[in-house]
Amino acid sequence: MERCFWAGSDPLYIGYHDAEWGRPVDDDRRLFEKLCLEGFQSGLSWLTILKKRENFRAAFANFEIEKIAAFGDDDIARLLADAGIVRHRGKIESTINNARRAIPLRDEFGSLAAYFWSFEPPRRTEAVTRATIPAETDISKRLSKDLKKRGFSFVGPTTAYAFMQAMGLVNDHVGGCFCCAEAEAARTAFTPPGR
Repeated sequence: MERCFWAGSDPLYIGYHDAEWGRPVDDDRRLFEKLCLEGFQSGLSWLTILKKRENFRAAFANFEIEKIAAFGDDDIARLLADAGIVRHRGKIESTINNARRAIPLRDEFGSLAAYFWSFEPPRRTEAVTRATIPAETDISKRLSKDLKKRGFSFVGPTTAYAFMQAMGLVNDHVGGCFCCAEAEAARTAFTPPGR
C-alpha cells in the first residue's frame, strides 16, 4: 500500500500514520494531548515523541487538563528528572500553563473541540503533494495568534499547523496514499462540535 512519504518504515510511525494522523478528533483530552506533544516536538523528530508518548501520558496524568493545571514546583522537578520524556523546562512549564489556559477556553466555547473546529479551513478540491504541503497557513497563523492572546505558549504557526494536521482539521495525506480517501471520508462523516 502506498503511504505518505514521511511514514517511513518504523511500525510505530506507520501505525500512527495509518490509524490516527489526519482523522478528525473531538475529544478534549486527546486534543490537549496532541497540542502539548506538538509543542514538545518542536526541534525534534515526531518519531522521538511517538516513542515517548506513553511515558508522557504517565508523567502528565494522561493529559487530564484539571490535573495538569494543578501541577506545582514538585511536579516540575519530578518531570525534569523523568528520562522517559523530553526534559525541557520551558516545554514542561508550557504544558502546565496551557492546561491552566485551556480551562477558561473550554468554558467559553463549551469544549476545546468546538474552539479548534471553528478554525476549520475550506476543504481542498485536490489532494496535496509532497511539494505543496505547507509548513503553516494563514489559518494556522490566526489560530496561533489567538492562542497566544489567550496566554498559551509553544503554539507558533508551524506548531499550530502540525496540530491541525494531526487532529484532522486538514487532510494532508498526499494523493496516492491509501489514507487520503479514508481520512476525507472520516471528515465528511464527522460533525464538528458546535455546529
